[in-house]
Amino acid sequence: MTLSSEKLLLAIDQGTTSSRAIVFDLHGSPIATAQRPFSQIYPKDGWVEHNPEEIWQTVKDCVRSVLSEIGDVSRVATLGITNQRETTVVWDRKSGDPIGNAIVWQDRRGADICRDLFASGYADVIQQKTGLIPDSYFSATKLQWILNASREIRERAEHGELAFGTIDTFLLWRLTGSESHKTDATNASRTMLFNIHTQKWDEELLNHFNIPRSLLPEVQDTASVFGVTAPSLFGRALPITAMVGDQQGALAGQSCFQPGLAKSTFGTGAFVLLNTGEEAALSQNKLLTTIGYRLNNKTAYAVEGSVFNAGTIVQWMRDEMGWLNHAADSDKHARASTNNKVVFVPAFTGLGAPHWDPDARGALYGLTRDTTQADIVRAGLEAVCFQTKDLMDAMHADTGDHLSLLRVDGGMAANDWLLQSLADVLDVAIERPTNLEASVWGAAVLAGLGAGVVSSLEELETLRSVERVFVPSISADQRAAKIETWTNAVLRTRSSP
Repeated sequence: MTLSSEKLLLAIDQGTTSSRAIVFDLHGSPIATAQRPFSQIYPKDGWVEHNPEEIWQTVKDCVRSVLSEIGDVSRVATLGITNQRETTVVWDRKSGDPIGNAIVWQDRRGADICRDLFASGYADVIQQKTGLIPDSYFSATKLQWILNASREIRERAEHGELAFGTIDTFLLWRLTGSESHKTDATNASRTMLFNIHTQKWDEELLNHFNIPRSLLPEVQDTASVFGVTAPSLFGRALPITAMVGDQQGALAGQSCFQPGLAKSTFGTGAFVLLNTGEEAALSQNKLLTTIGYRLNNKTAYAVEGSVFNAGTIVQWMRDEMGWLNHAADSDKHARASTNNKVVFVPAFTGLGAPHWDPDARGALYGLTRDTTQADIVRAGLEAVCFQTKDLMDAMHADTGDHLSLLRVDGGMAANDWLLQSLADVLDVAIERPTNLEASVWGAAVLAGLGAGVVSSLEELETLRSVERVFVPSISADQRAAKIETWTNAVLRTRSSP
């Protein structure tokens, strides 16, 4: 690295269920870590909200905690932000106060708007411009819903009194003392309002969704200068030189900088991204074309498949059903299962790619009198693998490439049983890095790049180390039988053919 050894990189990781801050040295080792959970709000079936003020407080607490632990703030060279994508916040430009709760990426209240887009034939226009298949997953319908909630909100937006942002933008506004209203290209590409070919907010889409242009942030390269923190926050102004959506952060953290490299992050959801380089290839199999990163005004694109529920399956089994004391216990329960006929389709908030069925709901199949908790826990972990298989098949159909290797990260990637099952279902090698915190590490090293203290992407690739590789261990017939059982269960769960 070009930076002296005592210098450190700070990254904020604002996720769906918690906020974290991690200080890394220049070899990717965490020096200090802090994490704070925050409330999940479920006003109605399929609705998910967060309190932006609670998020902001947890972020401040985490950053102050890690800076206190390292002792000398001057050791921190720069700050990067990675965030839950699509989650939508609107706030008052003068006071900085949110006008309501954030609407979370999992929220389904925009499903009717999306049905109308398909019925009118406008869905094709959106996909051509944004690479996205219309779904309430993305920010546009959430923002439209907020603006239509009352005449007062609509009028304030049209008069330029309000600001919109995904979580990265909201945090930047607060961190910089209301000085900076910006986002990066990766987060902008998830709004369903950003033209990924022109790299601009699309006026036609803004008009279609009736969203005033004045609400939107300025879009910058993923690694660039976004502003500096207010000195009063952390005792010193820190430069903010990267912002990146969490999945694209993991793409960078896994050093997937060459076309054909893919990663899957297993967190609240599961997200597979395949780097396609300079080609923004539109999927014919209900996957998404998105921006992997934009550096020096040069865009690298990716194909993405999203599973809405992965870690949430384990959380549900732990918190709602009481079957697990700790999430890590799922490995032990799965190993104890003797019944592999139970199938769990975890469509808590609908099915994501490649099905895109917002009305599907979770279901268990194959239950018998002797079914145990361990059998259902096993089925829950296998569901993550089967959903990933659906995505990988669609990617193969789109690109013609059959991947022989998948790089994995995220909290669930610590589960050996899950990764062995994933290798068996996918019939590919699964590569687990030493550092599972790929998203936040990606934000840190991109910030180093943006600050000029990391020289190149090639330099970043040398920092990645592999802890273990899982290889397939079942026969082709066993694999085919498993996949057929899963496919039949999904068909029975779908709200429509």
